[in-house]
Amino acid sequence: MPELPEVEALAAFLGERLAGRTVEKVLPVAVSVLKTYDPPLTALEGRPVAGVRRHGKFLDIATDDGPHLVLHLARAGWLRWQDALPAAPPRPGKGPLALRVRLAGGAGFDVTEAGTQKRLAAYCVHDPADVPGVARLGPDPLADAFTPEVFTRLLRDEKRRQVKGFLRDQSVIAGIGNAYSDEILHAARMSPFKPTSGLTDEEAATLYEALRTTLRDAVERSRGQAAAGLKAGKKSGLRVHGRTGEPCPVCGDTIREVSFSDSSLQYCPTCQTGGKPLADRRLSRLLK
Repeated sequence: MPELPEVEALAAFLGERLAGRTVEKVLPVAVSVLKTYDPPLTALEGRPVAGVRRHGKFLDIATDDGPHLVLHLARAGWLRWQDALPAAPPRPGKGPLALRVRLAGGAGFDVTEAGTQKRLAAYCVHDPADVPGVARLGPDPLADAFTPEVFTRLLRDEKRRQVKGFLRDQSVIAGIGNAYSDEILHAARMSPFKPTSGLTDEEAATLYEALRTTLRDAVERSRGQAAAGLKAGKKSGLRVHGRTGEPCPVCGDTIREVSFSDSSLQYCPTCQTGGKPLADRRLSRLLK
């Protein structure tokens, strides 16, 4: 799933290519992709693009004095830029293509979604805050206003949570998903199941620093990359997430995994849990 660093890079990538260019056509291909009907997608057509920005994991393409096209790529969505789109309109079908945006002159981009679970979403709205997911977002963790004091207050307000869930909750902090929460907790040397209520002031400060450093480093690695290379760039920069069975780059211990119904987390026992492996609850159920 694209998270804050990748969506930030996509916003910059698109911003360079779209700014000032006119939207010729917006074509929804998958039935499930469009989540709004007023204003219609045709309200975007004939308008120049004013800019592209990020709200958490949402991409916001603003037109000049007109509506916004807001995209959420969900778990399996992606964006593919083409300097020359095919002249024929795309046909609805079973392929990955969900939405096509054509610019005057023939360039544009396709929004695709792999797999059978269709969660990718497109909204045409007058204001990004009209999108429920954007309206619910917590503070942006890379904003100047996201200070240690703000972070500590959020921890106090969510004291009944495990720290992994706290980091991933978009209504608490915007933009962090499964991968970067694993990376942040590894950098902070903290168990994903540690209760937020049990954090000392020193641990809260360590977690804040790990959060900001991990995300800033990932944004810097992604900067200037074309959309096509961002997935591979993200994977190569991850130290524990998606690396079950590999040696930890810090201590050399074997990276372990805890599986859930539709996701998993990765961690290093030596760095994060005092050398104790966490129970894999899905495997435990199978063994009963």
